[in-house]
Amino acid sequence: MTGSANHHRAGTIEPMNISEVVSAAQTAGVTLIRFEYCDYSGVARTKAVHISQLASAMTEGLNFTRAQNAINLLEEFQLIDGMEKVGAVRLVPDPDTFTVLPWVPGSASMMGNQLNATLDDDGTCPRLFLTRMIERARVMGFVIDAAFENEFYLARDVDGHYVPFAAPIHSPVYSPIGIDHATPVLLAICTALEAQGMRVESVMNEYGAGQFEVVIRYADALRAADHQMQFRDTVRGVARQHDLLASFAPKPFPEEVGSGAHIHASVWNSDHTRNLLFDANANGSLSTLGRHFIAGVAEHLPALLALTAPSANSHRRLAPQSWTSATTAWGFENKEAALRVIAPFHGREEQSMNIEFKPSDASANPYLSLGAFIACGLDGIARALDPGEPTQHDPATLDANALARGKVRPLPSTMSEALDALEADELLMQVLGDPLNRFYLAMRRSEAARFAAHDVAFEIRHHFHRF
Repeated sequence: MTGSANHHRAGTIEPMNISEVVSAAQTAGVTLIRFEYCDYSGVARTKAVHISQLASAMTEGLNFTRAQNAINLLEEFQLIDGMEKVGAVRLVPDPDTFTVLPWVPGSASMMGNQLNATLDDDGTCPRLFLTRMIERARVMGFVIDAAFENEFYLARDVDGHYVPFAAPIHSPVYSPIGIDHATPVLLAICTALEAQGMRVESVMNEYGAGQFEVVIRYADALRAADHQMQFRDTVRGVARQHDLLASFAPKPFPEEVGSGAHIHASVWNSDHTRNLLFDANANGSLSTLGRHFIAGVAEHLPALLALTAPSANSHRRLAPQSWTSATTAWGFENKEAALRVIAPFHGREEQSMNIEFKPSDASANPYLSLGAFIACGLDGIARALDPGEPTQHDPATLDANALARGKVRPLPSTMSEALDALEADELLMQVLGDPLNRFYLAMRRSEAARFAAHDVAFEIRHHFHRF
């Protein structure tokens, strides 16, 4: 399918309506349209409607039981008040997210919002949580742009064992050898992403055997989270066409480096004409507002981790001196800091100024993780928080005085510790609201207990295919 069969939000494209979606689906020869959402465990879920029912389904939503959201990462039902096998959810799609799926004949998808039976927001939908945080920013006079920067592994299933898809002798990082080895599948991935309106910016082989990174361009915050869902679907789907498996798990091979889904974000004025992170006269070109935003994220980071790097496998990736982050440190172009201020590009300094948040991976629900990240940054702005000194070296090498000057604290080292921090964080519990905060904690705690009782092999087996 060509890109003309799809719709995506861009500056000059008007939102689609139901009749336009139906027409586009018919023109593209689509039979099944997936209404997709992301559950509390970060797993993509979908229910497909036949083209003959598309118009009515977009108005009424597709029905599923509320208990569907009580199924955790291990596909185990959890008995939680308000999530019993009673009551209905209506999955109502956003027409702007309609896209034909290039790797599946006759199929398209849309991202959906979860509403109650009367089509009202009852506070349980992660995607609507993000829209509330976007509105929170708008009321303060800000527009947030964002992107998820994904790493992933390609592998084969050989007699029940996952084997990385790498050259016989593992190629060096950033090597043309690695790109040569995987070019057919990488080209197909790029073509499929572009056909759905996601602009590919770069491709590289990463440190791990069979590990790659494909970077897509930023978008408004809601579309960035939608893109994260579509990106994972696309890479996995195209990989299958090449008899490969794709895994976005944070640490699918314990002996290899981990895979992140770093959040890149910038803060703009209300008419999107000025990047408010940028100040040409400031140290590192980072504005005072940018420092406040960083300080807010850093202050809440131990709790935020339960939403941005939320799985048991996440904590296997987050370790000192591993190019990820194990502390709340921030710095300019510091690859071991949790918050890295990206050096702006010459000639487009203001446009390119952004903050990278490294303790983020694809086991997160992107709507919850990005929404919570925004809420923390806005809190820092509202309270004019000071982030301390930027960390100029690897935090693991600093003495106590240097760590104190940078307000550097360790991150939780287990899933349970991060969930405890989230439950104790007044801001995040308030913005998530009940029942969302209660549902999320219950689901993730059920996973923490199960994984703590099993070995590494059990953990990998239940993460490799989920993300």
